[in-house]
Amino acid sequence: MFRIDVDEEDGKARIRMKIAGRLGAECAEEVRHQVLRCGDPHRLAVDLSEVTFIENSGEEVLSWLGNIGARFISDGFYCLDICQRLHLPILKGNGSRRR
Repeated sequence: MFRIDVDEEDGKARIRMKIAGRLGAECAEEVRHQVLRCGDPHRLAVDLSEVTFIENSGEEVLSWLGNIGARFISDGFYCLDICQRLHLPILKGNGSRRR
């Protein structure tokens, strides 16, 4: 399951994709499809705060998102660990940069 919200920040639209539950093959393919439709991936913030499990196919799509310029939000240790292992750019929950 996932949700896409568009937020306006400082006069620039930022696209926030919130993913919840298990990130498996079916969800990963839908995430990829939606990202290709959304336009500029540099405006994309992927919120993983409600993700409970990530399969290999999910890790692959997260790596792809990182490679095309998306940034990630995660408050939990599980997803933070995966983001760090995959060398993904991490944002704090409020949107400020964190490494």
